Amino acid sequence: MNKVILLGNVGRDPKIRFVETRQVAEFPLATTERPRPGADGTPEMPELTEWHNIVMWGRAAEFAEKYIRKGSRLLVEGKIRTRFWEDRNAIKRTITEIYVDTFEILPR
Repeated sequence: MNKVILLGNVGRDPKIRFVETRQVAEFPLATTERPRPGADGTPEMPELTEWHNIVMWGRAAEFAEKYIRKGSRLLVEGKIRTRFWEDRNAIKRTITEIYVDTFEILPR
């Protein structure tokens, strides 16, 4: 099973592009793990923020273009995908993305 659920804040307004005739929205989403207190009350680990590359297709991308903005609090559910490509300088590149199935904008 390939399923991921993330709750975080949008890092920048979505970039919109078209692949053939389908609209695609891409943007970063930050998720933060809060520090847990240890037995003596001091944090066991520091706060940890991860950045995820979010990809929305079709009608979800249209919605993202209209309503999702930097700072929006978002709950996304989707699949993890990894892409490989070669850039103009023949350097091999890799990116891991979250392809969104469902999402919900939450209040701040």
